[in-house]
Amino acid sequence: MAANNTPEEHFEGADFDEDADDEQMVSTNAGRKRLFSKELRCMMFGFGDDKNPYTETVDLLEDLVIEYIAETTHRAMEIGRTGRVQVEDIIFLVRKDQRKYARVKDLLTMNEELKKARKAFDEIKYVGTEGKLK
Repeated sequence: MAANNTPEEHFEGADFDEDADDEQMVSTNAGRKRLFSKELRCMMFGFGDDKNPYTETVDLLEDLVIEYIAETTHRAMEIGRTGRVQVEDIIFLVRKDQRKYARVKDLLTMNEELKKARKAFDEIKYVGTEGKLK
């Protein structure tokens, strides 16, 4: 019986398995809510794409972004305290990529400046309302 199996029969079975995998991937991606499509469309336009890029292109780019975020998060969870992601873990992961490292440092610095500005604004607002109450 094994001699009766032709290579074509073997390939047909392999094609069937690939089709099943593709259908499963499409169904899982189709049911997922798109989180970054608006932002990605704006970024694509800013980098020279059409004002209304193809939905398929945005969806593909979003899948890549989410995959990168998930991969980076999983790697960060393995580095420091297991099961927790801390800023230092992300910095450790991007330390060898100069552009990513510089961007992370810029964002962290800006975040600290915004915190200080909000705190100063809240203190001024609090002092101003306290004077009016008396």
